[in-house]
Amino acid sequence: MIEARLQLQRAAFALDVSLVLPGRGISALLGPSGCGKTTVLRALAGLERATGQVRMGDALWQDDATRRFVPTHKRALGYVIQEAALFPHLDVRRNLDYGQRRVAVARRRIVLEQAVALLGIGHLLARKPDTLSGGERQRVAIARALATSPELLLMDEPLAALDAARKAEVLPYLQRLHRELAIPVVYVSHAIDEVAQLAHHLVLMDQGRIVADGPLADMLARLDLPTARGEGAGVVLEGRVAELDARWHLARLQLGGVEGSLWTRDHGLALGSDVRVRVLARDVSLATAPQIGTSIGNQLHGTVEAIADDEHPALALVRVRVGTLPLVARLTRRSAHKLALAPGLRVWAQVKTVALME
Repeated sequence: MIEARLQLQRAAFALDVSLVLPGRGISALLGPSGCGKTTVLRALAGLERATGQVRMGDALWQDDATRRFVPTHKRALGYVIQEAALFPHLDVRRNLDYGQRRVAVARRRIVLEQAVALLGIGHLLARKPDTLSGGERQRVAIARALATSPELLLMDEPLAALDAARKAEVLPYLQRLHRELAIPVVYVSHAIDEVAQLAHHLVLMDQGRIVADGPLADMLARLDLPTARGEGAGVVLEGRVAELDARWHLARLQLGGVEGSLWTRDHGLALGSDVRVRVLARDVSLATAPQIGTSIGNQLHGTVEAIADDEHPALALVRVRVGTLPLVARLTRRSAHKLALAPGLRVWAQVKTVALME
């Protein structure tokens, strides 16, 4: 578990946060530019001298009450920023060697070959940084951070400087960090798409304060938070591949806690594979009875839980509970009125598109 109570005062900015983050998985700090995300990350690393306390598991890194402050180089952490910051005069292998040499042999929990394989950079070891693409440089930077055998990995918008194609190249490797290494990650971003694909725990920040925090699925389903607004509003669900339809190149996904299932395009995953899917509010419509003669192949029976205003006065957001899972639908207020939607009403949620996050 990662715990921190941090306060910092500058001329035009004040930080006051209390964090309790899980000791496994990816915890994302999400919020607009200037809200304090990077300041929190730097304070966790000891690079920013905020007042308070920082505890990583059993290790107390900072406690102003007892005047304890462990300097950055003695904290078992890795730090990745927007720019890869590799040594230009060293090839990839020697950049990685530099990271590993920071750690005594007895403390090395991740061998260099493991980091190389995890990030898929074995074919790049003899190359200099200036011959790499942006995505390749970031993968090398992440591998170098892992080579220090960190107990905590801090990532400050590591994909912000990359175009869409390079982001798509790096994201699968970041997902592997969670699956294959038991290292908690604190990930700073202002992009909801990245957070929805990677995170397990979400901390929403604004103006140096924590607006809300909790498991990602619960946070994205809350209609009272900014994440419920805009085109990216929607939920993230976990499931597994339960059936493959070779004729139509489709896959049926069984979701935990739901009697029904969702069909999506077959992405080549094997039966039984665990998957994460994103269902956007704009791709969910509601009906008071099951529909026939429709092109929408996914219909799930659920109960209206809450209704809230959307950004435009013509629109409403409706949260529907399907089994134990939430869905969010965006529809016009006129449609909500015609259907007499209200908490407790049984409805059918029609899901047009399911985005599979491999």
